[in-house]
Amino acid sequence: MNKSELINAIAAEADFTKVDAKKALEAVVKSISNALATGDKISLVGFGTFSVTERSARPGINPATKQAITIAAKKVAKFKAGAELSASIN
Repeated sequence: MNKSELINAIAAEADFTKVDAKKALEAVVKSISNALATGDKISLVGFGTFSVTERSARPGINPATKQAITIAAKKVAKFKAGAELSASIN
């Protein structure tokens, strides 16, 4: 499912226009992104939890030159599915 298909599904499920569904989806994505950028954790009971994890610097190999390099530390977004979401998939 891509973004436009998700917008159509939201519009049909919530009885919104496609324009309103698009605004709602963009607001949710922006809110989650902003919260993660500030280091917050977002928990949606039954759906899952979005969080930020720090990856430390680590050694690696440049595949083109086979030289050893250091991969820089960075923050990454993480999602852990909730029990209800996991149960609905299985």
